Amino acid sequence: MENPFSAHVVVTVKRHVGRLLLPNLGLKRWLYDVTDYLWGTKTLVFELLSTEMDPTTGLEKGTIKGYAQKVGREEEDGEITYETELVNIPAEFGAIGAVLVENQYNTELFLKDIVIHGVPYGPLRFSCNSWLSPKSHSHDRRIFFTTKSYLPSNTPEGLKRFREEDLKILQGNGHGKRESHHRIYDYDVYNDLGDPDRGDEFKRPILGGKQHPYPRRCRTGRARSQADPLSEVTSSNFYVPRDEAFIDTKQVTTPAVKTVYSMLHGFIPALEAIAQDIESRFTNRVMLLPSSKYTWEPSALLPRLIDFAVDKVVRILLLGPSQAVLDSDKFFWFKDEEFARQTLAGLNPCSIRLVTEWPLESKLDPAIYGPTKSAITNEIVEQQIKGFMTLNEAVEQKKLYILDYHDLFLPYVAKVRKIEGKTLYGSRTLFFLNPDNTLKPLAIELTRPPIDGKQQWKDVFTPCLNSTGLWLWRIAKAHVLAHDSGYHQLVSHWLRTHCSVEPYIIAMHRQLSAMHPIYRLLHPHFRYTMEINAIAREALTNVGGIIETAFSLGKYSMEVSSMVYQKQWQFNLEALPADLIHRGMAVEDPNAAHGVKLSIEDYPFANDGLILWDAIKEWATEYVNHYYPDPGVVKSDKELQAWWTEIRSVGHGDKKEEPWWPILNTPEDLIDVVSSMMWVTSGHHAAVNFGQYYFASYFPARPSVARINVPTEEPNSKLWKRFLEDPERVFLDTFPAHIQATVLLSILSILSTHSPEEEYLGEDMEPAWGDDPVVKQAFDKFSGRLKKLEDIIDQRNANPKLKNRHGAGVDPYQLLKPYSEPGVTARGVPCSVSI
Repeated sequence: MENPFSAHVVVTVKRHVGRLLLPNLGLKRWLYDVTDYLWGTKTLVFELLSTEMDPTTGLEKGTIKGYAQKVGREEEDGEITYETELVNIPAEFGAIGAVLVENQYNTELFLKDIVIHGVPYGPLRFSCNSWLSPKSHSHDRRIFFTTKSYLPSNTPEGLKRFREEDLKILQGNGHGKRESHHRIYDYDVYNDLGDPDRGDEFKRPILGGKQHPYPRRCRTGRARSQADPLSEVTSSNFYVPRDEAFIDTKQVTTPAVKTVYSMLHGFIPALEAIAQDIESRFTNRVMLLPSSKYTWEPSALLPRLIDFAVDKVVRILLLGPSQAVLDSDKFFWFKDEEFARQTLAGLNPCSIRLVTEWPLESKLDPAIYGPTKSAITNEIVEQQIKGFMTLNEAVEQKKLYILDYHDLFLPYVAKVRKIEGKTLYGSRTLFFLNPDNTLKPLAIELTRPPIDGKQQWKDVFTPCLNSTGLWLWRIAKAHVLAHDSGYHQLVSHWLRTHCSVEPYIIAMHRQLSAMHPIYRLLHPHFRYTMEINAIAREALTNVGGIIETAFSLGKYSMEVSSMVYQKQWQFNLEALPADLIHRGMAVEDPNAAHGVKLSIEDYPFANDGLILWDAIKEWATEYVNHYYPDPGVVKSDKELQAWWTEIRSVGHGDKKEEPWWPILNTPEDLIDVVSSMMWVTSGHHAAVNFGQYYFASYFPARPSVARINVPTEEPNSKLWKRFLEDPERVFLDTFPAHIQATVLLSILSILSTHSPEEEYLGEDMEPAWGDDPVVKQAFDKFSGRLKKLEDIIDQRNANPKLKNRHGAGVDPYQLLKPYSEPGVTARGVPCSVSI
């Protein structure tokens, strides 16, 4: 190429969401239009960067500058197009590798993409998807690279300095308060869960450090509390780097707005029922009054109507299952089979584990918590399995499984019982594997440690037919379900998919350039997670938040999640096969379909999850091998090594000395690491999140808290007498309070909802992948495998041999079906931990 050439540049941007919310206000539109006129063609300034160095000076070549002018009117979705012509670009300028952009507008803009037409090797596309602060807020010009990915070692000379400087901007200097327009990623401990300035009762432990190990969150730099200088003050605005925030319509449907919708959504059925009751209760009375004198007066009726409405809402939420449940089986929640089935195909299929040692025994200090031996004896087990086999045979043949929340919760029993309206036990629930691969509950053990001068108390409850035993068994199940609900929300969901992932995201932005191939592989899996986590710290995990008020552990919830992180969380167990093997739910088997053989063949979460895992790992394998054909390049990739080192030593620094951290030396090591991250943010999160409303909206089926003790704990108490007189009332009193049920339902609806803009796994190809033929082919193959998974899941749900997902009144397991329509569907696997 010897002759100069001309290029036509098309820039697509979106206005700030505030303009989209008020599109028809004439004055506001007039002000925007006047501003456009005053700025003229200088609204967006951009400079093209060459990939080459000047051969004469050995320095970077000069830039080619242009000014983009708005063309046409703003589209309904807020998109605006800017265009310009660049003429006589010297042939010796070389290939364009990046563009610098400056926003001279009076407000921030969302830069979608830049396309340069007319270049000999084009058209050339820059996929930006980033907020541009106005020049008045930031004097830094933003840089965007082409869709071609480069490892640090093969970065074009003309782009090396810009690659390094962009990372330095994102790293910041570790000082100062973060403002909403900043793009800085840094670490801090969870020192903003409490509000010590309001008093001692609002203090909460700082999570992160020797006393309470925890992953790190994004640093905000807010002021420190006067009462506790180690804690940050609370605020209604939690900083996240600007590009982590929702965009456009997704921002319009943030949880604050969706909460209003959700509450209305919950009240509408109740109000319909209220209307009918009002008609029946008041019509006759109104008919007796002279119509000319008395009228319907809403203001006078409103207080009574509200009380009546709340009562109706509670009745509908607490005493009536959702329509989806009614359609299958009105009495499903009473059944032991359903209680057991949901450990394999329910909301928390990640806790059930194989019993490998007998007798069951606590590892806690007996001097503090009492005798360690379980009260579930050989005789109890053999009586329940009715001579089918001996206990020893059941253990040897892998027939016994357990939900074990005994040692985890027992240290907090005395503390939780001081909270009004909550009680707690340590619990063990034992199951037997039937020949048809279903589980049968055998026994529940509830334990209270020595407390208030009383010795340790424990009791074992079993399924039985006599009235007293049957009601006690139901009450014991309610307590176990509350324990499982708390563990699910704190550990399986929050800790493993939200909290532990945030350090990966922070380290990626700090250490991997946006042109790094691993950045481009992982970025779709990390999109919007930091925004969701910030909202959680503001309303869910904070003092007085939903987690504290609606779940069993109350104000000790986050402290318990720290203890679980310290004792249980390991990165090398986050991969699905490793997790299954660790829990005894599978063994390695190179001849098996997925390299593992399941202990329970009909385990819907694992059955579907392993296909999804294999697809993810195959996609990661082809992608990584494409960019790292030489195994030694992984070890020499300075950005990649800095990223992995920072995750281990800073983001998860409280566990940096653990021996189980993988070493990142080969492509195989890298494939294992990224596959685990991709699985956790997609498949694992989908399995524990998007079924929350479906499984837990009917509270007797899955209570989030138990409010009263088991009657047998004090057999001479008033509770025991009341139980004998009215066992059903005691049973219902064990469930969450009305307000707890109502509020939590609205939150579950939000968490379970797919937005219209949901980005599903394998659905949309990133521009950088589409521009590389090898990567495009690998992604197409990945996408095809996920489409096949849809059909496989449908076939399995229709298979009468698979009783944990098919049968009369049995809900099909669909949580790992890759795609879904918007709304609450209990299926669909988004790329990232988002809603």
